[in-house]
Amino acid sequence: MDKKKMMMTTVALGTAYLLKDQKSREKVMGQLQSLGTSKKKKK
Repeated sequence: MDKKKMMMTTVALGTAYLLKDQKSREKVMGQLQSLGTSKKKKK
């Protein structure tokens, strides 16, 4: 397994674990939304 595929698998498993809990899910979704809006502002 190459490094990129292994890293993506690790990220996916970590995200799935975090999304199990409601409080963690809200925190992760907030961070993703703020990341998305900050990238739009830079363009």
